[in-house]
Amino acid sequence: MSIPAEKMAIQTHGLTRVFRGGQGVHQLDLAVPAGAIYGFLGPNGAGKTTTIRLLLGLLRPEAGEVWLFGRRLTRADREALSGMGAMVENPSLYPHLSARDNLEVTRRLVDAPVARIDEALHVVDLQQHAHRRVREFSLGMRQRLGIALALLNRPRLLILDEPTNGLDPAGIAEMRRVIKRMTQELGLSVFLSSHLLSEVEQLATHVGVIHEGRLLFQGTLDDLRERSGEYLEIVCDDSATACAQLLEAGESPTAVDTRTVRLARPVQADHVLNRLLVAHGHAVHRLVRQRPSLESLFFAMTDAREKAA
Repeated sequence: MSIPAEKMAIQTHGLTRVFRGGQGVHQLDLAVPAGAIYGFLGPNGAGKTTTIRLLLGLLRPEAGEVWLFGRRLTRADREALSGMGAMVENPSLYPHLSARDNLEVTRRLVDAPVARIDEALHVVDLQQHAHRRVREFSLGMRQRLGIALALLNRPRLLILDEPTNGLDPAGIAEMRRVIKRMTQELGLSVFLSSHLLSEVEQLATHVGVIHEGRLLFQGTLDDLRERSGEYLEIVCDDSATACAQLLEAGESPTAVDTRTVRLARPVQADHVLNRLLVAHGHAVHRLVRQRPSLESLFFAMTDAREKAA
């Protein structure tokens, strides 16, 4: 059953913008449900930033439409952008001012109530640093302050372009907590572009995978995993001979390394395969069902695309 347009944070239909040399985006049909954390994944140059600039009205599409919460974005009607906040690349901050003063400058520009400053500082966990000058902030703190600026007008949708780029592990973990808190406490929809697949896997409810400007997949993480299903991983003393014996038994094994065998869709039960290998003299150290990671699924899709081309 399709979701009503007004319950979609973002919808695009045939969105296209191509630059000289062929780079850009081609016929994008995005569907981001309200309340979702949507991870927009792709390698550098795949079209992520171009897509974001089209969604924000910073670029004009050659073809296609952008709809935000059921309202179409056009050159003549920019009202659809009123419920949106964004942090694209590095935030523009005044390093000689405190965090609170930076927020005050933007608060006046957007004509937001003064109380929004403390609200935004709380959400990004910077309230204890409100009076510190920004020049003393770490990169992660600056990124979180940039998000606080985007929250001052209480957007329904927040677009973040590579918000963890350049952060250390502690900064990435803090950013992850902030994004989760925003959706839980403010009910925001978040559109998050990233090439850090492991981070998106811990955050996203939905994902879109873009490669060379084209959308390869869109849906929930579970939808993506169901495409490939679980696999059986066997760790033994010799993967080459184990693969040969499993092949004779009607399986389709793959040797991952000298000791690891992977079966995408085993024909026989796990205990039968274990008994077979032990009977042939193998020491089976581990036999376990695994779910493919987002990273492995991503590379499988993009590799298949490149081979098809």
